[in-house]
Amino acid sequence: MSSFRDLNPSKMLLNALDELGYTEPTPIQEAAYSVVMSGKNVVGISQTGTGKTLAYMLPILQNLKFSKSKHPTVLIVVPTRELVQQVVEQIESFAKYKTVRILGVYGGTNINTQGLAALEGMDILVGTPGRLYDLVLARAVMLKNIQKLVIDEVDVMLDLGFIFQLTNIFELLPEKRQNIMFSATMTEEVDALIKENFFAPVQLTIAPSGTPLENINQLSYAVPNFHTKVNLLAHLLETEHDMIKVLVFAPSKRIADKLYDRLHEDFGSDLAIIHSNKSQNARFGAIESFDDGTHRILIATDVIARGIDFEHISHVVNIDTPKFPENYIHRIGRTGRAEQGGTSLLFYTEKELEHKLAIEVLMDYEIPEAAIPESVKISRDLLPEELDDTKQPINPHRKLNSESGPAFHEKSAKNSKVNQGSRYHREIKTKFKKPKTRGDKGANRRK
Repeated sequence: MSSFRDLNPSKMLLNALDELGYTEPTPIQEAAYSVVMSGKNVVGISQTGTGKTLAYMLPILQNLKFSKSKHPTVLIVVPTRELVQQVVEQIESFAKYKTVRILGVYGGTNINTQGLAALEGMDILVGTPGRLYDLVLARAVMLKNIQKLVIDEVDVMLDLGFIFQLTNIFELLPEKRQNIMFSATMTEEVDALIKENFFAPVQLTIAPSGTPLENINQLSYAVPNFHTKVNLLAHLLETEHDMIKVLVFAPSKRIADKLYDRLHEDFGSDLAIIHSNKSQNARFGAIESFDDGTHRILIATDVIARGIDFEHISHVVNIDTPKFPENYIHRIGRTGRAEQGGTSLLFYTEKELEHKLAIEVLMDYEIPEAAIPESVKISRDLLPEELDDTKQPINPHRKLNSESGPAFHEKSAKNSKVNQGSRYHREIKTKFKKPKTRGDKGANRRK
C-alpha cells in the first residue's frame, strides 16, 4: 500500500491530510489521482464509504490556482442539501492551508441570501441541481469559467428526477472542460448520461456494482409484518450491547415517522429521525447529534442518508427490504468503513422475499438467516399496504341472492321522446317551407 506522499501532492495538502489522520489512500483515491490530474474525463464506480470525495478533490486542489475572479472554476453537483454541507466541510478541511473560496448552495433556504453570497465570488461551487439552476437563471451565478465539473452520487440524482436540471446545467457550461463523475452503481440511466455528455471517459471500477464490503457481517430475519419488525428491533436494541451506533433505514417518510413513534417511549433519549419533511435545522441537528454520539439510533430514509459520511456505525438495520438491490448495497455501506467491522440486519416479510433474493443474486452471496427470539411478540396487526389487496371488502348492503340485471334498460315512454324543438319554430317551418335553391327566395311565394 502506497502513502499519500507517493502521489506527490503539495506540502499544504499533505499537512492537512496529516492533521486529518490520512496516511494511506484508498484504492479509488490512488487510482483516480493521476487520471484526474491529467485532465481526462473520468467515471469512477466505487462503493459508498471508500473515500470518493477525497478521490476527486485531492487532484483538483492540487491543480487549483489562486484567483480573484468572482466566477467559479470548479462546479460540484450532489443530490441533497446534507451532502452539500458535508462536501463543503470536507473540502475546507482538505484545503485548510490553501487560499480557496468555497460556497455551498441548496434548496430549503433563502435563495436571495445565497445569491448575495455568490456575488462575492468563489473558486469552488457545491450545490444541488435545482438550486444551482435557479441561481443561474437569477444571474447570481455565472458558469462561463467552469473548468472542472464533478457530479457525485449521480445515480441518486437520476432516481430523484434531476435529469432536466442536469441537462440544462450541461448546456450552460463551456464545452471545453473536464468532466468527473462518481457513482456507487452503473445503471442504464447513468450509462446513457455518460454517452450523451462525456467524451472518451476513463472508467475506474474499484468494486463491481453489488459487491458487499467484506468486513460487514450480514444477517436476515424473516418477519411477518411491520409491527413485529418494530418489536424485534426494540428487543435487539435492548439486549444487544454491541449496538452502540445504529442507523435504521425506512422505505418512506410515513414509515419512518411510524417507527419513531413506536420506539420513542422506550428509546426517546437515544433516538433521532431525519427525512425531507423535517425542517433544515432539525435535519442538520439530527445528523450532528447522531454523528457525535448524543443519539445512539438514527431513523432515516434512503435519499437523506445517501452519501452522508457517518463514522463508526456499528449496525445498519433495514426495516424493509429495498425493491432495488443496489439500494441495499448503499445502505450497508454506511457501516464497515475504513477497514472497521460492522453488522447489517435485513428484516423481510413474505411479500419482500423476492426482493431479498434479488439482492442475493446481485451480491452473489446468500445472507445468513437468524431466528426471531422467543421473547419477541408476534403481532397480528397489519398496515394498510400489508393487507392482501386481491380480496375485495364485503358490502353488507348487497343482496347476495339477487340476480344481476342487464347493464342497460329500455327507456320509459316519457324519456324515449325525441326533442323536436319549440312549437313556435315547428309552425313557422311548416308555413314557410325551405327554398328549393339557395338563391331563389321567391320560390315559396310563386308556389
